[in-house]
Amino acid sequence: MFETLTQRLGATMDRLRSRGRLTEENIRESLREVRVALLEADVALPVVQALIERVKVRAVGQEVLKSLTPGQALVKVVRDELAALMGTANAALELAAAPPAVILVAGLQGAGKTTTAAKLARFLRERAKKKVLLVSCDVYRPAAIEQLRVLAGQVGAGFVPADPSAQPVAIARGALEQARREVADALIVDTAGRLAIDTAMMDEIKALHAALHPVETLFVVDAMTGQDAAVTARAFADALPLTGVVLTKTDGDARGGAALSVRYVTGRPIKFLGAGEKTDALEPFHPDRLAQRILGMGDVLSLVEEVERKVDQDKAQKLAMKVAKGKRFDLNDMKDQLEQMLGMGGLAGLMDKLPGVSNLPESVKSKVNDREVHRMIAVINSMTRKERRHPDLLNGSRRARVARGSGTQPADVNRLLKQYQQMEKMMSKLSRGGIKGMLRGMQGALRGSGPPSGMGPR
Repeated sequence: MFETLTQRLGATMDRLRSRGRLTEENIRESLREVRVALLEADVALPVVQALIERVKVRAVGQEVLKSLTPGQALVKVVRDELAALMGTANAALELAAAPPAVILVAGLQGAGKTTTAAKLARFLRERAKKKVLLVSCDVYRPAAIEQLRVLAGQVGAGFVPADPSAQPVAIARGALEQARREVADALIVDTAGRLAIDTAMMDEIKALHAALHPVETLFVVDAMTGQDAAVTARAFADALPLTGVVLTKTDGDARGGAALSVRYVTGRPIKFLGAGEKTDALEPFHPDRLAQRILGMGDVLSLVEEVERKVDQDKAQKLAMKVAKGKRFDLNDMKDQLEQMLGMGGLAGLMDKLPGVSNLPESVKSKVNDREVHRMIAVINSMTRKERRHPDLLNGSRRARVARGSGTQPADVNRLLKQYQQMEKMMSKLSRGGIKGMLRGMQGALRGSGPPSGMGPR
């Protein structure tokens, strides 16, 4: 998300940083570029006008013009105002209520409500350690109830079966009673959508809201609809006491106009971003971090949190102990590292959060994808167990056999082994200081790291 906006704003901000002195004229020129970039990103016009005006007021004051580094001061103003536009800080779910806390999920058809309900259930189970039940009140869309039942099984949440011939309000009340009997912490209610906003749809959701008294009423909207997302969200906000918005399909939205418009237009915070079909592809929305990413500053904090959450800590500890004892880092270990990288969103997902990546040429960024990682895993999978443990056995004939088995070329096998040797050498150096030395060395490596060489496709 925000690729187009980041490229445009990144170039403007770089020019500002390099200027030792700013005048009202070049501030106006820079803000004109910011305005065009925001409009091209499909940000609603009133939102663009409000943002530019707020930045202008601060930019021509002492805060910027009297600063020792006026260019950097103006960049900070733009970052702060972008964050303020989207809500300043993360708005967490308010679940401090007598259980079960009811979360009502609303939105148009096709926005991803059912998938989002399942993602929320997984989020609450894994990160908040809540007991969660799911129920579908969508009696109109064929197989909607069955879809949620399957997803509930995938995320480990409880599911309340529903009769498609029953009334939605009756289904919801029955689910609430079951949640109380089972002492569930939260009940997530998926509702029916329509292709467009209509009176019948709004009346039904209002009736569900009145029957359930939810602590959270979340509006799910497709980020790729741009300005329409803000307009639809406002219509729902007028009809329901929304507590927040979930933006879905953000991985397919290169512009990002919805994220910048929804909060301003509705007055309701964006609480989550959905980026993909997988049930773990739901992240809390942090306006301050996203503002940094838009301006090409990266989002290292989110990257660290993701690593802590998704890296297999047991495997990491075992590898640290193994290398600290002087045992050799082998190809099985390398395969584990590659698979964990894919589990964190792959190379592109990791690089998106690194500072300065937006300044790389598009020809370089386009090469950063997971094809090479999958190719490397395929090469390792084609080796015997003995060869993975003892890579020195891989002579010319064995390498040719591995290449044939993995559908690659001998040059690919040679490249993999060269990268393995570099990793093995690094691990060997780190191990000399024991686990403490390893951790210190790894921290130093992380501070100076960029994407590993050779990780893009040929």
